[in-house]
Amino acid sequence: MTEPWLELCRGAVADVRGVLAELPGRAEREPVVGAGEGGDDTTAIDEAAERVILARFAGPDRRIVSEEAGVSGGGRWTIVVDPIDGSLNAKRGIPFFSLSIAVADGDTMADVAFAYVYDFGTGEEWTATRGGGALLDGRPLTERPKEEIEILSFEATTTSFVADHAASMVGVAHRLRIMGSLAITLCHLAAGRIDGVVSLKGARSVDIAAAQLLVRERGFAIELPDAPPFASAPLDLEPRSRVVAAGTGELCRGLAEALLGV
Repeated sequence: MTEPWLELCRGAVADVRGVLAELPGRAEREPVVGAGEGGDDTTAIDEAAERVILARFAGPDRRIVSEEAGVSGGGRWTIVVDPIDGSLNAKRGIPFFSLSIAVADGDTMADVAFAYVYDFGTGEEWTATRGGGALLDGRPLTERPKEEIEILSFEATTTSFVADHAASMVGVAHRLRIMGSLAITLCHLAAGRIDGVVSLKGARSVDIAAAQLLVRERGFAIELPDAPPFASAPLDLEPRSRVVAAGTGELCRGLAEALLGV
């Protein structure tokens, strides 16, 4: 299952590195060049990164779901792509953004069979195969999150979202981190670096399809509290629900209840 997807993903990393070199600063990366199918403005760096990745992955028997271009093609494989997850960080030169690619043999989260997340800040390569475990730079992940939420990561944030929800996490989590890439943050949960994740606005499949497989392959919990169940969530561009994830189902439910105000 890994081949040829792993080599294609590694080629895509090189493609995006080329884009980053061609667009080295804010002046080149920030200009808005259109509107993406996912609903956000498309900036120069988003468009350029997506263009090179779509060129690499296009082919027969492939349906591609991508943040800016939308859904194209069809066939046996569904490839869910976020060329730059954490694009605001990328535009501002903050080294915490990633390439996220999921390969599925169906059209729901449960069908994701291969996952790839590359962190351009650290150079870390996160991969997972369905039923085959989760890896960091080719080595199995072994560390677990703590049995209480010492570190909780908020994602998809604005100051108003944080103001509206931070107080509800008192007594649930001890400390907050706001990093700016949901894909990387979920990988950090899979590696036990943090203990919980909450996305404060609806996530699309391009944001989570790859990293969620690492979380689930570790046996950890991830849910869509606004639109359960998680496994049947479609691989499309609709932001149906916020996301909660943690090392156990009990902790995940606690995060969901705090988020929903239950």
